[in-house]
Order: sequence, then structure tokens, then C-alpha cells
Amino acid sequence: MARSIQHSDCKGIWLGRTDAGSKPDQGANGISHLPTPPVFTIPSTPIDSPSLAAAPAAPITGEPVNAHSRKRGRAIYTNPGRLSRPAARICKAVPSGILANLKYHVKNTRMLKRRYQAEVESALTRQAAVALIGPRQAGKTTLALAVAETRPSIYLDLESPQDRAKLAEPELYFGQHPEELIILDEIHRAPEIFQTLRGVIDRARRKGKRTGLFLLLGSAAIDLLRQSGETLAGRIEYVNMSPFDALEVGAESATQERLWLRGGFPDSFLAASDEDSFRLRQSFIRTYLERDVPQFGPRVPAETLHRLWTMLAHNQAATLNASRLAAALDMSSPTIARYIDLLADLLLVRRLPPFHANAGKRLVKSPKVYVRDSGLVHALLGLRTFDDLFGHPVSGASWEGFVLESLLSAASPSAAASFYRTAAGAEMDLVLELGGRAGRWAIEIKRGLAPTLTKGFHSAREDLAPKKTFVVYSGTERYPLAEGVEAIGHVAMAQELLSV
Repeated sequence: MARSIQHSDCKGIWLGRTDAGSKPDQGANGISHLPTPPVFTIPSTPIDSPSLAAAPAAPITGEPVNAHSRKRGRAIYTNPGRLSRPAARICKAVPSGILANLKYHVKNTRMLKRRYQAEVESALTRQAAVALIGPRQAGKTTLALAVAETRPSIYLDLESPQDRAKLAEPELYFGQHPEELIILDEIHRAPEIFQTLRGVIDRARRKGKRTGLFLLLGSAAIDLLRQSGETLAGRIEYVNMSPFDALEVGAESATQERLWLRGGFPDSFLAASDEDSFRLRQSFIRTYLERDVPQFGPRVPAETLHRLWTMLAHNQAATLNASRLAAALDMSSPTIARYIDLLADLLLVRRLPPFHANAGKRLVKSPKVYVRDSGLVHALLGLRTFDDLFGHPVSGASWEGFVLESLLSAASPSAAASFYRTAAGAEMDLVLELGGRAGRWAIEIKRGLAPTLTKGFHSAREDLAPKKTFVVYSGTERYPLAEGVEAIGHVAMAQELLSV
């Protein structure tokens, strides 16, 4: 959470450290601070300390604008302005030295933008309700608050008893704020609200307001999709949000390697060191197992689920063999399948289904399973550094999962993804049905700078008859490998998919 500046002329303004995913804080004089969209970080040294100007710059994300907000009643109203002059709008007595230090820090930091904000804002122009779905700590809250900076909005964190109390009579509360965007964070905490939302949306439509009423944030697909699908059909649009991916952090090789090692969760990726990142991911895993998982499913012993999650990391990119996992954990296969379902619903594990359109071949029928974030794979396996990673057997599979998630984040949400494998050995890592003129794309993922084509690759390509075929490798140069087959780096491949 943010730390308050203790300055005699300007107490209660929150400009201290703001962690990704943090909620708004309110200062002493009714002044609220929203994290800069999506988040900014400055050293935790008090801002009026002379040492701040010499402090090392830390990464920040978002635009250094709209850093401060006022809270009038329950609605959020913004005071646009750059960090070089925000306090002039809130506290006129801020010494110039503090502003100089802020200018220094902003000048020496790097910006990371989330492309999902544009998707959310576009969806709000089409539908009354928009659901932003993503794993915990992926940056949903900070992105929603960035959206709130652009319009009159109300933010309610349903994990807060105070905010929950405001919704004791939800219809009355929503009716008092017909012109604001209402942001409901951790919506799975109050599934009973969905029925109320339907009535509120229908009444607003009759009065001519058809779009931009609610932004719902959820960390688990299972409850949010079931509840909203039953009550808000035709009234809601979904935006799936992932942690940072290859297109959001910069194309430099060192940056992409850091993303692969640390994963895309903002706190982990932006940590000061690899060791700090590793410890953050360990804490993330423990929090999920001990606090979050029990909220969404049957009571599962944390140690048991941790062992299963670790085994899935060891078997990254392998086809699911529930019987083998069950024997190793002394459980039944249905129980293992149920636990994997839970991890998938929490958006921590991906089950990539097999391609099934070719009736003339003996196809593998089990899905491939991936721990979705490469940083979590490495934390589960105790891999702190690149030396640890390169010396581990999971290195190639980890790279495959990292590339796969980057490509699927860039692909259209309507794209159907699968893998192709036959009993005879034909195999393709990723098959995308993009629809329309784009058609079917076949993608093979190989770690290394000199990719080679195998007999299984050629057989799979002949069976699939894709419109385009790519081999994604560790380099950056794009060149033909064979007729109709291109070698391409993962960043360029993601850009190619984003442009479809």
C-alpha cells in the first residue's frame, strides 16, 4: 500500500510506494490517491528527503498523468495533470524541491502500457456491463482505476467490509449514481448482486442509457462466467487480461529474457533483483494456496495442491496423464482432474485441447497442460537464475509455454487454439483457427538459434493444410525455412497475430 508523505505543508497526500493491484487510499483531508495508470513506483524514502534525488530510478507503468484524484461523496473525480505539477492542484504549499525530485524520478523511469485498457474502454461503448477477468495481481485493479480516471466513476472493493456495507441495498445505491461508471472489484465475493445488476441495466436502457454502466473485476472464471452468463446474457462483454506479455515490455532481448525468467506478474517482473522476484513469486504461490483457493472450491489441503502444481510444472507442456499423477499423489484420477479444473478456473493452468477435425488419423485425445506463467513454473521448481533454468530439463518446455502464452494473449479472443499430434508421430505445437481470410495457422515452437524441421513437422503440416506455417525460435531474424514455412522470433509472431 502507499505510504503517506509526512510534510508539514501537505499532510495526507499519498505519493509513496504503490504496489501493482493496490486499491485506492484516502489521505487525512479527504484527498484520495489512485495509482497512476496502471501503476507508478517511487523509492520509499520520504519525498522531502534530500536523498530522493540520488535514489535509483525504479520501473513504472502507465502514463504519469492524473496521478491524483479527489473523492466527492462516493464518486471519483480526477484532476488531470503531470507529476511535475500535481500538488499545485491539491496542496499549493509543496516546496519546489519536492517537485524537482519527482521530475527527476519520472524522467529516469521507463513506461509500460497495458493494451487492455483500450479494449475495456471500447467494450464500455458497446455494452452496459464489461467483465475484466484475469488472475490475481495481474493488474486488473490498477487498469480499472486508469479507466476511472477518464470519466466520473465509483470504485467499490467487495473484499472491503466498508464497501460491502454500501451494497446492503444495491438497487438503491446504484440508483443514486445513474451517470457514473460503477467499478465492482472482486465481484465473486458478492454473486447475489448479478440478479440486481440485470434489473438496474434494464431500467437504465428504458431511460436511454445503454452502455458504460458497470465494470466488473474477477479473479476466477468459474464463478464470474456462470453467474453473469445466467443473469446478464446480452448485457455483458468479457475482456480477458493476462499478466505482462512479450508485446508489452519491449522487444529488447534482455527484457524478453527477464520476462521469461520472472514471468509477467507486474510485481515479479518489475522487482529490483531476480532474488526479490523469486521471493515475491513464492509468496504469491503460498497466498493462492492458503487464502485464494479455499474461496473458490472445495477445501483442498495446501500441501497437496502445492505438490500437484509442482508436478504440473515438472511436466510442463506434456499431455495430461491423470492416472500417473493420481498414483504419485495417492489420489483418484477424478480428484486430480477436479483439482486441475480448479487451477484452470483460477487462470493459473492452461489445458490446450487436441486438434480433432481429422477423422482419418489416430489423434492424441488428452489435452496438453501448461502452468500459464513461466515465472511460476520456475518458482515452483526452485529456479532462481538463468543458470538454474538452462541447466534444468524443463528449460525447453518452459520456453514453449512462455511463447504459447504470449501468442495466445496477442491472438483474437475468438481464435480457437489446439495442438496436433498423431500416434504415428506427426506433431504441431499450436494450431490456430483464426477465421475469415486468415484461416488456419500452424505454429511450431523451438528453443535455439538454428531451428530444424523434422519428419513429424512435415507430416503434421501435410495433414493440417494450414494457410500459413511458422517456426517460432529464440532469434529475431525472419527468414524462410522451407517453401511455405517461415522462421520468426516470438515477438514478431505475436505482432503478426495482433494485426490479424
